Amino acid sequence: MLIYLLRHGLTKYNAEKRYQGQRDIPLSAAGRAVLCRADIFPKTVYITPLCRTRQTAEVLFPGARLIEIDGLKEMCFGSFEGRNYIEMEHDPDYLAWVAANCESPCPDGETKAAFCERICAAFSALVDKALADGEEMLVILAHGGTQMAAMERYALPHKNYYEWCAPNAGGFVLDAKDWAAKRVLHLVKTVQYTKEARE
Repeated sequence: MLIYLLRHGLTKYNAEKRYQGQRDIPLSAAGRAVLCRADIFPKTVYITPLCRTRQTAEVLFPGARLIEIDGLKEMCFGSFEGRNYIEMEHDPDYLAWVAANCESPCPDGETKAAFCERICAAFSALVDKALADGEEMLVILAHGGTQMAAMERYALPHKNYYEWCAPNAGGFVLDAKDWAAKRVLHLVKTVQYTKEARE
């Protein structure tokens, strides 16, 4: 079985380098304009309750059934959401969080450890179900953080969390042949479903 683990398209917050987290920010006009239909045709695509994933999936996979999985939502960045690093360069809470390699809790948000556990539980349940159902393909369209958490834990070759964030509308294709025995996924290739990437 092949797994497509994809990221949503560009939003205004992405362009402005703002922490987006669980704010329900839509795709920007520019982000929507560069998307193109994917070269695969899944019957079902798993998304999150945040509209940017649904909007991206509707362009990439027209006609697919979209199923929301709350556990795959982006990390909650608490009081950092809606702001970028320039606006917070003198914020003591933000500076302390960065100094802790972003491992400490965000004020009113999640810790990276709790976020990763949430993502990996939801992701692994989808992989288990798809394999049990005899599916040949599993398509998940979520967030950069979703990718980083799942890929750091399960993907081979191993890389650290921050090395696994794909560009907007991009992601990873993984082979699940060793999932049942070893709980690992083999990276097959990267993909990006934008017009520029097709040229």
